[in-house]
Amino acid sequence: MNTYHLAQLNVARMLGAADSAIMADFVNGLKRINALGEATPGFVWRLKSDADNAMAIRVFEDEMMIVNLTVWTGIDALYQFTYYSDHAEFFRRRREWFHKESVPMALWWLPADHLPTPQDARIRLEYLQVHGATPFAFTFRQQFTAEEAEAYLPIVPPYSPTPV
Repeated sequence: MNTYHLAQLNVARMLGAADSAIMADFVNGLKRINALGEATPGFVWRLKSDADNAMAIRVFEDEMMIVNLTVWTGIDALYQFTYYSDHAEFFRRRREWFHKESVPMALWWLPADHLPTPQDARIRLEYLQVHGATPFAFTFRQQFTAEEAEAYLPIVPPYSPTPV
C-alpha cells in the first residue's frame, strides 16, 4: 500500500463561455473523459460538485478559469492516462478551447489518507509559478519523489511552502 499519493491540478482559461459554440466539443466530451479517468488503474479521486461538475467549482476569481484536481496512486498512472489513453486526443485539442497558460499544472505528493482542497491546489500552482519545480510542487518534466517531498508533508494551516 502506498504511503503517498500524487495530487494533480491543471488549470485552463476558456476561450468562450461553457455554453458557447467554441466550447461545445470540450463540454460534450467531458463526461466521457472523466469516466475514463475514473476507470483508469491508479485513479483515486477527483474534485467535482454534487452535480458531478468540476467546471462549476471556482478556485480563481476569473470565471473563465476552470480546474481539474485529481489524486492518483503515482506519477506513472497519471502519465499513462494523460498521454496514452483516449484523453491524449482531448489533450491535443486544448488550444481549440483554451488560452495558453505559462504554468498550467502542478503535481505534488500528499499522504495517502489525505485529499487536497482547491485552496491547497492553488497554493501549489502559485508556488510553482514563482519558484519553479521543487518537491513542494513540480511537473512531469521536473519530477520529485515522495521521499524528496517528505519535508513538506503534511502541509497544514497555515499553509507554508517551506518545510515544516
